[in-house]
Amino acid sequence: MSIIHVLDDKTINKIAAGEVVERPASVVKELVENSIDAGATKIEVEILAGGTSFMRVTDNGKGMSREDAELAILRHATSKIHEAGDLSTVGTLGFRGEALPTIAAVSRFRMKTREAGADLGTQVEISGGKTPDIRETGTSLGTTIQVEDLFFNTPARKKFLKTNHTEGARINDFIVKLALSHPEIAFRFLNNNKMALLTPGNGSLYDTVKAIYGAHVADALLALSFANEAEGIRIEGFITKPSMLKSSRAWQTLIVNGRIVESRALSKAIDNAYKSLVPKNGFPLAVLVLTVPPRTVDVNVHPQKIEMKFEDEGLLFKAVYKAVLDAVRPAQDLGLARVAAAVEHPETHVTSEPLRFVPATAAPGQAGGAGKAWEPSGHAPASFATPRPAAMPRREMDAPGFAAAQAQLREKQAVRYPVAETVTQQVAEPAQSAQVSRETADAFCAFAGEGGIEPIGQVDLTYIIARDAKGLYIVDQHAAHERILFDKFSALADGIPSQQLLVHQILSFDARESALIEAHRDLFAQLGFRMEPSGEREFRLMEIPADVPAGEAEDIVREILVSLSDLHSVSAAELRKAALATTACRAAIKAGDELNLRQMQMILDALSETAYPFTCPHGRPTILKFSSEELAKMFKRTGFDLKKR
Repeated sequence: MSIIHVLDDKTINKIAAGEVVERPASVVKELVENSIDAGATKIEVEILAGGTSFMRVTDNGKGMSREDAELAILRHATSKIHEAGDLSTVGTLGFRGEALPTIAAVSRFRMKTREAGADLGTQVEISGGKTPDIRETGTSLGTTIQVEDLFFNTPARKKFLKTNHTEGARINDFIVKLALSHPEIAFRFLNNNKMALLTPGNGSLYDTVKAIYGAHVADALLALSFANEAEGIRIEGFITKPSMLKSSRAWQTLIVNGRIVESRALSKAIDNAYKSLVPKNGFPLAVLVLTVPPRTVDVNVHPQKIEMKFEDEGLLFKAVYKAVLDAVRPAQDLGLARVAAAVEHPETHVTSEPLRFVPATAAPGQAGGAGKAWEPSGHAPASFATPRPAAMPRREMDAPGFAAAQAQLREKQAVRYPVAETVTQQVAEPAQSAQVSRETADAFCAFAGEGGIEPIGQVDLTYIIARDAKGLYIVDQHAAHERILFDKFSALADGIPSQQLLVHQILSFDARESALIEAHRDLFAQLGFRMEPSGEREFRLMEIPADVPAGEAEDIVREILVSLSDLHSVSAAELRKAALATTACRAAIKAGDELNLRQMQMILDALSETAYPFTCPHGRPTILKFSSEELAKMFKRTGFDLKKR
């Protein structure tokens, strides 16, 4: 008897749903793309509870006849291609014919549709992939699809969904990108009966960006345009000035032949064009619309059609790089006169600054006895970026002296100075937690020895080099200080001490970020960030944590919002932990900050008193040890008596 058998249609649809319908946002994406393919000029999306309980997509497209509606719910039934050869020239967003049957297999599905000239429309109801109920009904021109109780019959998949707020935010992201890819369509998005997004649909990409991100972003846009007629490549769109940055690539939208795609190569081209203009953790907002010959791309790569294979990826990389570079060149007027020459020859960016070691004998303020402040080498990327200010003179800090220096720092927020001075205060007050467990102390002593470890210098102003009788240690100064601050903040049960801003900061956010802030105002207050609404999608920042420089406050708030969006749980403990980790990361000393020996010793001492000294809150290692035996093996001294050397 054969052990191989053909699966029934119900099971096949549920398997397909695992590829096509990962979450509520996948449903909305598939339905909206169908509306776009149907020629709609107005599309309305409405959701409740992050889309898990209710989603509805309504369009004014051409609609379907009863015969077409009956076929549309069958697998691989489509009007967009007829044979495999059509895939090389497909111009529609959908073409597989899987979306409707797979969605209907894992939800309570209802579709109403009517084509022009028909007196009555057609209604199709399917519950969990069962036999459809099809009948005539009265409805407006176009198609309305309603999806309720997503994954009600596949609980294993439902439990992997994130919070309703996070799922709703993902839907918002998809609609934003779809609206940017089709500015000629008016989009309306309702989230829990509140208007979250509304675009004009007048065909202007600039007006669409302004409607989505606000006037402050629109004012920072740089238009870009590129054409290579010989290869059939055209690029249009916008990118923000280097002064307008986001904390992730979530605000970068890449559109190829009207389709939203993800491409590491194209994203890297943007990064390379902006190299030396933005910090490592900053990304410009970008909307790039690429038009390429359909024969040069393959869209049949990913079940959700978000990835493409390009015939000549290098050619597109160069085209995007050139388009972005030409748009950024006017930034020379802002005092960046050397940017264009540098990015014209990107190979010069590869050469990194040589490692520099600061020995214990160096005088305060000197690097390797050079007798001058930090100075990048001629080949370093920073040599044509905005000049880094000289390191502040180091000195053995007493409390009054530090207070004066800190006051001066906060008066000069236009440029962030190295924070060597702030280490003294932040580390001098180690985490006020309950006493570190004996097990943790014993573990660190076993690792580093009873007498502790002694710093001897820095490498590349990033790593602290230390020693003891047992071996050599390398400490990541940022990761170590991040762990120290995280434990300190975590121990403050009543909230992190805050300081009032003399001049309040007005922060602008998009609709999703504004909703997150409103939902977690108490959490931000507990973290030391006190904000109040000051206008549409605007908040007035009045207080910030005492350990955070004013110039870092906005970036920290935005990074906290990103981490909140990615959480599975809404428990207060999880929210607080994620936010504290972000705050500690941004408040900690950075790579490139010069420290004196006293400050290094304080970091090492405070690290030994933390509960988890070997990793930062994000899991990166803080300290590495090379024992005498390991050093001997490295130098091929295994045949010698280590005691005799």
